[in-house]
Amino acid sequence: MCHQVSTMEASGIINVLNKKLAFLSGGKDRRSGLILSIPLGCEQTNMDELSDTLDYLLSIPSEKCKARGFTVIVDGRRSQWNTVKTVVLMLQNVIPAEVSLVCVVKPDEFWDKKVTHFCFWKEKDRLGFEVILVSANKLTRYIEPSQLTDDFGGTLDYDHGDWLSKRLVFEKFTKESTSLLDELSLINDGAAPDKSADVLLPSFDPEAVLQTGHELLSELQQRRFNVSEGGGRGGGGGPAAPTWRPMEEELLAQPQVMKLLDSLREKYTRYQEVCRQRSKRSQIHDVHAKVTQVVTWLQGPGSELLKTQRAIGDSMRAAQALQQKHEEIESQHSEWFAAYVELNQQIGALLGGGDDEEEEEAGELKALQRQLSDVCYQQAALLESRQNVLQAAHAFHAQTQELSQQLDALLAMLCADAAPADGSQIQHGLKLLEEKLQTVEVGLASLRQKGALLLEQTCNGDDGENAAAEQRDNVRQIRDVMDDMQMRKQRCEDMVDVRRLKMLQMVQLFKCEEDALQAVDWLCELLDALLKTHVRLGDDARDTKALMDKHKKFVDVAQSTYDYGRQLLQATVVLCQSLRCATRSSGDTLPRLNRVWKQFAVSADERQHRLQLALAFHQHADVVLQDEHVEAESLDQVAASAKALLDRLGMAVIFPDGSEQRFGSSSGDDAATAAECIRERLLMVEERRLQLQETQLDGEPRPQDQVLHAVLDVIGEEAGEKEEEEDQDRDRRDLQEDGVLQC
Repeated sequence: MCHQVSTMEASGIINVLNKKLAFLSGGKDRRSGLILSIPLGCEQTNMDELSDTLDYLLSIPSEKCKARGFTVIVDGRRSQWNTVKTVVLMLQNVIPAEVSLVCVVKPDEFWDKKVTHFCFWKEKDRLGFEVILVSANKLTRYIEPSQLTDDFGGTLDYDHGDWLSKRLVFEKFTKESTSLLDELSLINDGAAPDKSADVLLPSFDPEAVLQTGHELLSELQQRRFNVSEGGGRGGGGGPAAPTWRPMEEELLAQPQVMKLLDSLREKYTRYQEVCRQRSKRSQIHDVHAKVTQVVTWLQGPGSELLKTQRAIGDSMRAAQALQQKHEEIESQHSEWFAAYVELNQQIGALLGGGDDEEEEEAGELKALQRQLSDVCYQQAALLESRQNVLQAAHAFHAQTQELSQQLDALLAMLCADAAPADGSQIQHGLKLLEEKLQTVEVGLASLRQKGALLLEQTCNGDDGENAAAEQRDNVRQIRDVMDDMQMRKQRCEDMVDVRRLKMLQMVQLFKCEEDALQAVDWLCELLDALLKTHVRLGDDARDTKALMDKHKKFVDVAQSTYDYGRQLLQATVVLCQSLRCATRSSGDTLPRLNRVWKQFAVSADERQHRLQLALAFHQHADVVLQDEHVEAESLDQVAASAKALLDRLGMAVIFPDGSEQRFGSSSGDDAATAAECIRERLLMVEERRLQLQETQLDGEPRPQDQVLHAVLDVIGEEAGEKEEEEDQDRDRRDLQEDGVLQC
């Protein structure tokens, strides 16, 4: 009876297969029949699960392999006899003609008495196969040790978990590859290269299925040619023999995997070509639509946005607002420019991957690329030109605002009524004024430069009647601003010239006032020098005349100083009238100048009078001392002039304001020295008188003797008064020193 191949899958009974109720180890008997092992455990075996396991295992080998028959090893060493008997009888129904031999592995002593009750060899005709009872150590009489697993003392390696996992992979690959081949055939047969519809996607990922198939085939090939050294474990040192694995080609159909992989690669390659052609046509269609969309927007709404933005604003804030609006327009364009870049890359990729047979498509793509590039570059150039205009306009308005502020500051400085305290402040203000004017000139030059650049940028715009009209308005606005700034700057320059002249006059005014004060100081110094140092009256007439000449020159210098001060004060009056301000010097400097000059004039007159008296005294004394014959009248004149001069020296100078001042230093040494010189000269005259008296014949006192005694008395009195004054001055200085020390 022929066994039908089951359509059962391992994934459906995975829990049952994991129990290892039966397995094909890959070993073979001496007739090359497969060995089916049924390990029975201590617990009761579920016959339904065992039946399912056997059905699945018997569906694996090929018909050719099944024709060689199976050798079934029933391991009953840990099971009961009834279970073993049930399993052997079940094999009759599950495996009809495929079973050649059933080897029941018995325990060593447990079944000896029960075997006689049921002899399998007597039931051979009814069962259809031979059943033998054999111990584990005698199983090698029927099967080679290299074909037995280690459970039965053999050397054949078997890993049930590994076998089951590989079996699941094989069935999954077979199922997915078969389904995928059918789907790819339908897709490839129904696809047309010129259609742009989306390609149907298969249920499974072809790449993943191919990867699984290659890994599975590699595993199968490795197992197929794996040979154990020494004939496997426990080979006893015999010759090396191949150890067959449970996943060899007879069990997992390696040719079937290879055939499925070849078919799948062929179908998948055809599928990829269909997808490529359809994808390319779809990409070309999409590129054409997107290019049309980009060009339409740039030539339509994009251009209209730029046409509405041609103004340059009338201030820096307006220019900034226009720049923000332009940035918004650029932001809108950036999305389309990004689409252009992406489309350009897509077209480049399509052109780079094209074949010689697709020249028509390449020409279409190049035309689209050329059209897109022309439109985008043109629109980008317009955006850049507009951006340059706005930047130039912003710089122009910023410079205009800065220049206007500079002009306002200069005008405020010119309109301010400054009242400088001295000439240094005026010089500082004049320097600051010049610096501000220079700053304005630099700012105006920068404005002209920026205005010329803005005019150039504005005139380089697009053509058109509306554009030309707006350009004319912009040009007129720019020139009006520059003309207005030029006029304001010119007005400020005129005012600066007036202010400069006024400030220079004020500098001259302060200079005249300072020089007038200096003239007063000089005159005070001359007065002080006159009173303190001009005390000498001369030792003789010639010396006195020399002092008179010096005094005249000294007075001339003082007169020149006074006249110079008066001229300066008159100049200040004229400058104040020109500057329309109150006279600054008449209230203080002029009265001081006049007061000091009057004091000097009084002192100079007194000095002149004293010198004249001294000259007369010295002249009379010279006559008396040099002539041999002297008249008494001459002697009397000398005595009278000496007395008048000494009296004059003792007098103080009275100024017009009632104040007094004496000639000489505070110690009085200079005045005393001058008086002493006069007294010494007078003594010489008196000695001359005595000489004359000795020459007279009679000894009667004469009037001359009386005069002589009177003169001597005067000299004595004056000397006493002089000593008394010196003592008083000395006491006064001592008291002052004592007071200073006490303080």
